Order: sequence, then C-alpha cells, then structure tokens
Amino acid sequence: MKTTLSSIIAGTMNWGSWDKNLSAPEMAHLIHVCHENQITTFDLADVYGGYTTEATFGKGFKNSKIDRSKIQLITKCGIQYVSENRENRIKHYDYSKKYILWSVENSLKNLNTDYVDVFLLHRPSPLMVADEIAEAVEQLKKDGKILSFGLSNFTPSQTDLIQKKIKVSYNQIQFSATHYEPMIDGSLDHMELHQITPMAWNPLGTVFREDTEQTRRLKKLFVRLVEKYEVGSDLLLLTWLMQHPTKVIPLAGTVNIGRIQQLKKASEIQMDREDWFEIWTESMGHRVP
Repeated sequence: MKTTLSSIIAGTMNWGSWDKNLSAPEMAHLIHVCHENQITTFDLADVYGGYTTEATFGKGFKNSKIDRSKIQLITKCGIQYVSENRENRIKHYDYSKKYILWSVENSLKNLNTDYVDVFLLHRPSPLMVADEIAEAVEQLKKDGKILSFGLSNFTPSQTDLIQKKIKVSYNQIQFSATHYEPMIDGSLDHMELHQITPMAWNPLGTVFREDTEQTRRLKKLFVRLVEKYEVGSDLLLLTWLMQHPTKVIPLAGTVNIGRIQQLKKASEIQMDREDWFEIWTESMGHRVP
C-alpha cells in the first residue's frame, strides 16, 4: 500500500537544534503555512536534532490543531548517533527487530500520533538482516502503526535484498541537477521497474551553496530560464526533478514563509524538453552522450 503524499515534502531536518532551533509554537505556525500551501507531508527522523526534533514537532503539531488525517508524517530510524540523548560510544546502525519496534513506538509518542504514514530505514547497514526487518515491518503494519514502508539512501542491490522479504514503496535519495548520478547509475531505473517512488533530499544541489564551474554555468543559464518561466531558479530546479518519469518528490527544507508560499508553483510548470536537457548539459559541462 502506498500513501498519497503532497507533490513537495517539507523536510524538517533543519527545523530543530541542528539549525533553526524553532520552538514548538514556531513549528506549529510553520506547519500551518505548509498546510495552507498544499504541502501536507512532513519528513522527519528520530535522529534529527540529536533525537529532539521529533518531540518538538509533535508538540507543534498538537498545538496546530490540524486534523491528523489532513497531513502525512514520514519518519526514519536506524542511525545510532553519538548524542547526550543516547548511550552510544560510536555512530552505527541498528536494524534489529527489537530496535525497529522500539524506535517506531518512541517516534509515535514524540509525534503525538498513533501512526506514521511512511516509515523508512535511514541508511543501509552491512549487518542488516532482511528477515528481521520484514518481521518488524509486518508487525507494525498489522498493528496499524505504519501505513507504508520504504528506505533511504539504499542502492538497487540493497533494495533488492529488503524487497525480497517485504514490499518497498519508497526510497529517499540524494538527487538534484548537480547530483544527477541516480539518473545514469541505474538507481531511478530500478525504482521505476519496481514501482518504488523516489524522494529527493537536497533537491537544489550545490547551486546556491558552492561557487564552482558547474554552478556558474547553471546560474548563467538560469538568467534566461527565470525570465522565460517567470519563477525563481530554485523552483526551476525542483521542476527539473519532478519531470522525471519516476515522479520524484523533492524535500524542501526551507523555513522561509515567502519561499514556502511559492513552492507549489514548481509542480505547475511545464518545462520544455530542450530546457530540461540544457540544465543537465550545463551541469555536466558537455553535451549529452
């Protein structure tokens, strides 16, 4: 079973102590802003904010008074991070049945909900046992605590390992105009073949964060494209992803209200095929093969 998600997902990794350090009332306001602008899906993880962001978000969601059925919550588990909130000596991963069940229960408590719409394994582990993962996920689904299951940052072969035991509906990967490798290394082909919906983290890539030959070429191109489509280059970067046949869902991590109010336009733009290829060409620095 796949859950219906909004065309753009609100990424919350930076909402908490790892960056913006928003309070519960501030998160409640941001949840409202997203909801009012057709962004109804929120991406979380137990580890965000050193295991604190989920609880603050949960308080914010409770304060928002928004009906639970009107939003979708994604969370992840598996990363054992060195934090004052966990007794971990070294960063590692845990996908034992016992830990998965405990982690989901803990997330539900933190998020003030009795189910999550999508549950993801955060990063692959060499020690993960597919049978054990499948048992935990089947139990969580049977108990109504998760509706859909997926992965995050898994390769096609790692996905196949899990998929042999339990249906995988999503894989959240790094994908952008400046990190386009999933288009050519088989990752997106594999997802389309197996009806796995891709979510893209860091969908704007390095365009606004780094000054390189690659980003300079793209910024030069966007001067023309921004004028043509009458939207910002950030929205064009999201549109570029969303026009891939796998129906990629980008995660937008912004907390800027003005930008959130503009995001829905990215799903409304019909980018010309040649413009799409021109973005890829300028990113590569050479014409397509």
